[in-house]
This record gives sequence, C-alpha cells and structure tokens, in this order.
Amino acid sequence: MYLYHFGIRELPFTLTPNTQFFFGLPSHNEALKVLQTALFSGEGFIKVTGEVGTGKTLVCRKLLNEMPKGFVTAYIPNPYLSPKELRHAVASELQVDLPIGSDQQEFTQAIQERLVDIRKSGQAVVLIIDEAQALPDESIEALRLMTNLETESSKLMQVVLFGQPELNEKIAKPELRQLRQRITFSYHLSKMNTDQIFQYVNHRMGVAGYAKEQVLFSKRICKHLNTASEGTPRLVNTICHKALMLAFGEGKNKVSSKHIKLAAQDTEAASKIPQTPWLAWTLPVATCAIVATGVYIHGDLSLPYQDLLSLVAEWRK
Repeated sequence: MYLYHFGIRELPFTLTPNTQFFFGLPSHNEALKVLQTALFSGEGFIKVTGEVGTGKTLVCRKLLNEMPKGFVTAYIPNPYLSPKELRHAVASELQVDLPIGSDQQEFTQAIQERLVDIRKSGQAVVLIIDEAQALPDESIEALRLMTNLETESSKLMQVVLFGQPELNEKIAKPELRQLRQRITFSYHLSKMNTDQIFQYVNHRMGVAGYAKEQVLFSKRICKHLNTASEGTPRLVNTICHKALMLAFGEGKNKVSSKHIKLAAQDTEAASKIPQTPWLAWTLPVATCAIVATGVYIHGDLSLPYQDLLSLVAEWRK
C-alpha cells in the first residue's frame, strides 16, 4: 500500500489495540495510575468507562502487559456469559479444573482453595473483564458473590471492569446496588483535543518508522481531524489511514485538508467538517454576482437556471 511511499515499516493506524503504539494520552495515563493505586489497595471493584473508541481495550491490554509484580491475572474479553459460563471462564483462567456439571457450591469451594493457595504464595488475584456492559444482570450478581471470598484481613480477588457508559446505567439498577456500593475506584476516559491529536498521530507515524522532518499531519490538519472524529482515537485512526491512502494515490508527500475531508466523508461515524468560515458568506455573494452578470449580459435572467447552478458549482471547487 503506502508504506514504501511514506518510508514506514508498518501500518500506523490499524484498529487493533497494539500496545506498541501506546502514546500515553493524559486520560490513559491517569486511568493507569488509578488502576495501580486501586490494585495496591486490595479491596473492591474498580471501574473504567469510556465512549466507544476511546481506548478502553488498549488501556486494558497495557495494564495486563505491565501488571505489577505480585499479581496473578484472569482476563475475560467477551463477558456475554451466563453465570455458569462465567464461573467456568474464571476457573479456566485460574487453572482450576471443575468437574462437569459442578454446581455453584463446588465451584465456590474449588475457587476458594485456589485463591487461598495463591495468597499463601504472596500474590493477589485480579479478574479483568473487558466490555463489561455486556454482562447479564444475573452474571453480575454471580461476579459479586465471587468477590465475597476473603480472609480476615483482605479480599481474595479483585475485579476490574472496563466498559462503555452503559455499564454505569446497568449497575445503577436497584437490584445491583450491592455491587455498586463495592466500587471503590472509578475513572472515565475522555476524548482528545486538537493538540493531543497532533501529538498522537505523529507519534504513531514515528513508531511505524516515519523519520522525515516534515510532519505529515500538520496542526491545521489536526483541527479538521478533531472536528471529524470528535476526539475519538478509533475514528482518528480510520480517517488518517484513508487520508494516507488518498495522499499516496495522488503522489503527495503530505496530507491535505482535502484528504481529511474526503476520508471523513467516507467514514460513516465521522462528523461533517464545516466549510471554511469565509466560504460561508462568500458563496452567496458569488452566486448573486453570477446572477447579476447574467442579467447584465443578457438584459434579463435568460441564462438558464441550470447553467447558473453549474457556474456556482464550478466556483465552489
């Protein structure tokens, strides 16, 4: 594709949450600090929320990859599970063999024995659930019951929930109030502003191998990116990828406003980039001038209406 053209080794704007490209946006760094503080406190549930595409899974992967020493992790990426399926998933992550057809009591005993063994080794267990808004209510209650396992001084298992804002709505239900009271730390990921987008996209280009002094995405371009993406990292990635393809197709060595606008138009979730302010008032003026010219030349509006529209359209280009 455009790798050779721009002198890079790999695609810089894939949607895969690759921690190699982790930039460390302020909200991502703050979330990681909150998580580390909460984990060392050793109690309760921890909740991280954010809109679609704001980097929850990337922060989750970063946490998993850089988990402090002394923690054993269990990770569930797809939690749309029944209570029984959830229990078996947790048991599998903790390398606990459950008999086929085992009931909740047998599960609780087996899990507790495993958690006690881990604690005796000087470690703590952290269960991390991504896309937690997909958890059925019954499974959330089963999850709460799992965290009842404790010694006289501490919980045997902590739970970190990553989810969309719908997770907040779910746990606000009266029937889930016991879990809501156990959430000791929470954080909401924010979106990027223009300056952060500028640093973000050029950081990813650098990680991909771009070494030229000329930046491909100027600050002016990043203003358009901010408008089109509303500061959402996933949309920024999508639009930048398409813009690079357009620039490559034209043989350009820099991304232009036109490339960003066309890429945004081709991205369903992107917002429309408004016209440059001076165009907003000069277009009507130009239209009047064209009509007046037709009147002056022809003595009336004999110039066909479609021809006038064509002239206006050509001027807008």
